[in-house]
Amino acid sequence: MTPLQARQLEDRFHAVWTRAGGAHARDAYADLAGRYGEPGRHYHTLDHIRRCLRDLDWARSTIDTADADAVELALWCHDVIYVPGATDNEARSAGWIRQWGTGMATAGRIAALVLETVHDGIPASTAGRFTADIDLAALGCGRRRFRHNGACLRAERTDLDDQAYDAAERAFLRALLDSPRIFHTELFHARCEARARGNLAWRLAQPGPPGVTGIRR
Repeated sequence: MTPLQARQLEDRFHAVWTRAGGAHARDAYADLAGRYGEPGRHYHTLDHIRRCLRDLDWARSTIDTADADAVELALWCHDVIYVPGATDNEARSAGWIRQWGTGMATAGRIAALVLETVHDGIPASTAGRFTADIDLAALGCGRRRFRHNGACLRAERTDLDDQAYDAAERAFLRALLDSPRIFHTELFHARCEARARGNLAWRLAQPGPPGVTGIRR
């Protein structure tokens, strides 16, 4: 990310945070950016957030105006807490917005949207479906980017050896591939579903471990 992109990203956070009624935007961003910049992060970084925001901007005209800022803030916050292998990263990330968003009327709703990035079912709300789909949109990218993302995800899991990582990755990807739909909005289903399924099937057909794609946790 270039210095200009980093500055634009910070300015964008300040704007949406302030619109939502949040206080101490600069302090909140400093904490958020520091967490996304933690050593050992290779995929769950501000670059991932920037790509999510790009997909949000592409879809924004189809998202209810009343939902757009809540979805954006959920995307900003959804990986702010990331401990490799932990099962409560999303819950703790939801807690981050509750802590920093004190006085923000929509903080509870944003926290609920963050929890949709657990991807354990079909989100009940349209805003939740957009949040979940944008988080997974990278599965539908080109094969070269898909491979690069996988190498970054693998690099984060230093707690697992290659065999254990390969088994966990395959289980996660197989569950996605076996689901009736990966993407729950019509917009992202049309844009990403076929290519995502192609990428997942390709990875699962590769013999042996890793560095090709990766599990999210």
